[in-house]
Amino acid sequence: TSQNLSEEFAEAARQLKKEAPRIQFGKIDVTHQHDLRREFKIQAFPTVKFFVNGSRKDPIDCKGVRKASTFITWVKRRTGPSTVLINSTDQAETIIKADDLAVIGFFRELHNDSVEVFSETARDVPEMPFGMAASEEVCASYGIQRNSLVVFQKGKPVHNEVLEDGRQTKLGLTRLIKTFTLDLVTEYNSETSVKIFDVPVENHILLFTPTNSETFSEIYENYKSAAAEFRGKILFVLVDTDEGRNGRIFEYFRVRDIDVPAVRILNLTSDAKYKMPADEVTVENLKEFCQNYLDGKAKQHLSSEEIPEDWDKMPVKVLVGKNFNSVIF
Repeated sequence: TSQNLSEEFAEAARQLKKEAPRIQFGKIDVTHQHDLRREFKIQAFPTVKFFVNGSRKDPIDCKGVRKASTFITWVKRRTGPSTVLINSTDQAETIIKADDLAVIGFFRELHNDSVEVFSETARDVPEMPFGMAASEEVCASYGIQRNSLVVFQKGKPVHNEVLEDGRQTKLGLTRLIKTFTLDLVTEYNSETSVKIFDVPVENHILLFTPTNSETFSEIYENYKSAAAEFRGKILFVLVDTDEGRNGRIFEYFRVRDIDVPAVRILNLTSDAKYKMPADEVTVENLKEFCQNYLDGKAKQHLSSEEIPEDWDKMPVKVLVGKNFNSVIF
C-alpha cells in the first residue's frame, strides 16, 4: 500500500542521512501540487523519482522498490559503483551465500560493452547483490567461461547467460534476472499479484485450471517445462479456477468454467489478449503458441457477444466484436 511504501521510504531516508547526507529525501502530496504533477507527468501513485545534480529535467524513475533496504541499495548504486569487484574465490563465495539470489558477471576484461550493460542492469535490480570478476582463477574455480552472467540461487548456479557485445540490452537482462525473484510458474493470488506486476516483463501467459483436478499434475509439469524456455521473455502465471477470489480475473479474460483448462497471453502495454488455439496443454502446443506470439504470428483474441439478429434493421447499426471489422473497415 502507499502507506507502507511511505514508511519504508522514510526509514531509508533516516538511514542514509548518516551514511550519505548529500542525498536528500522529500515527499509531495500532488493532490495539492497540480503544477508539479503536470510537470513531472505523475500518473500512478505512489511514484518515486530521483533527481541528479540539482536538475529538474529527466529524473530517473525508481520502479518496483518497496523496502527501505532496497531503496538504500538503489540510491547507492545510482551514486556510486553498482557492482562489487571480485578478486578472489572467497570474496565471490561471500557474495553468493549472503542472500537467496546473487548475480556474478565473469569477464575477460573490465572495459567492454558487456561490462557496461551488466553495470547498468545492476542499477535497476537492487533486490540482489551483483559482483563482477575478471580473474582467471575465480572464473576457473567455478568452471565458467568468461563473458558470462550467472544467477546463483541459494548458493548454486541456476542460469548461465553468455554475454556477447551488443546482443544483450539492459532491459533484456533486467527482465531475465528479475524473473528469478518469482517462481518459474507463479500462482496468482492477492500476495503474488503485486510481485508479478513489479517484474518488468510485459508478456504474461496465464493457465486457468482447477488445481485439484486429476489432470492438473501433468498439465502443470508441461507448463513448467515451457516456462523454463521462455524465462525473461514471457512470465508464466497459474490461476486456480476453484479459488473464488480469482473471479475478477476470469471476468477480465472472459474465461468460463467450460473453457478450462484455458491458456491466454496478455500484453500489458497494449492490453491485447491472445488465446492458445490448441485445446490440449502439451509442451509442444505451449511452445508453439509462445513462439508464434513472440514472432508476431499469433492472432489477437477479441472477446465478443454474439451478433444480434436485428443489428442491421435500424439506421444506427449495432456493432459487437464479431462484426466490427467487417462493417467498419
